[in-house]
Amino acid sequence: MSTYQEYMAKIAELQQLAEISRGKEIAGAKEQIASIMKEYGLTVDDLRDGRSKPVKALKAHKPVVAKYRDDATGDTWSGRGRAPRWLAGKDKNDFLIK
Repeated sequence: MSTYQEYMAKIAELQQLAEISRGKEIAGAKEQIASIMKEYGLTVDDLRDGRSKPVKALKAHKPVVAKYRDDATGDTWSGRGRAPRWLAGKDKNDFLIK
């Protein structure tokens, strides 16, 4: 019966062999791809085939102007999203910023 350390040694050996094998397969794949590209006169840009979309520039967002203010605390609310607690149960029109 094998011990834990023997299994770990075998695993390490197999991982090393797998990496070597993977490296060889990748090298072969690269050679095959390069030969096909050379044969057909293709470039990396030709492979994109218009599938990749250009990145859109983000627009700068202006901060939203506050529409409501609690004069007691100075807290403000833009009117977007959930209403603040200080406005709960009260008439919003009483807090409009003029």
